[in-house]
Amino acid sequence: MSGWDISSSGVEFVTSLVADAMDDVAKDVKTYGTDVESAATSAGTVSGPYCGAAPTGAIGAALAIFVEKTAGDVLFLGARAAKSVNGARKATAYYVAGDLEMAAQAEHKALGAPKIDLPGRGGTGKDGGAK
Repeated sequence: MSGWDISSSGVEFVTSLVADAMDDVAKDVKTYGTDVESAATSAGTVSGPYCGAAPTGAIGAALAIFVEKTAGDVLFLGARAAKSVNGARKATAYYVAGDLEMAAQAEHKALGAPKIDLPGRGGTGKDGGAK
């Protein structure tokens, strides 16, 4: 740990850029969800005279399966970035305070994969469930 030579302003600059990028990704993910839902409704329904909503067709069902199977990956992107940014900021704060052991612990903790709780799979699903 004595080999660390960190510029706290450099860390803050880089982590703020990553945070801005995370905000953009969050907007894109929200748009992705809206667009997939629209595509499933528009292209994936069975046409005909029905009372109420038309039944979901093969394309709509396939899109729903795709979203379900990739939801964890999509949520992981944001959770991983957030954990990395928060870990870098914590480790840097400990480094600046002169506590290299706590800085190393913060770094080590940030390296672990975030836990993702998907809705309907035993987790709360709130805000992606990232921990």
